[in-house]
Amino acid sequence: MVRNQRKYTDEFKNTIVELYNSGKSLAELSSEYGISKSTINGWIKNSRPVVIDEGKVVIMKEYKALKQETVRIKEKNEILKKAMAIFAKQ
Repeated sequence: MVRNQRKYTDEFKNTIVELYNSGKSLAELSSEYGISKSTINGWIKNSRPVVIDEGKVVIMKEYKALKQETVRIKEKNEILKKAMAIFAKQ
């Protein structure tokens, strides 16, 4: 069962994260905008910077997407390797 789930724009999420970073507490943001603390906490977590190389920084959301893409590419490579082995036998 899905309760009343609202969709928030990326712009709105970024605004809430910026307000948090500027000093507003989770409790203040939650009561002011009617958003649960856990939802806001997730947005904050996803916007945290992750250092991947010297001088290269991405946010957690981008990092997770890159990891998922890497897994998909590895799976495709395994499938292609198996297909090449089958065609090489013919």
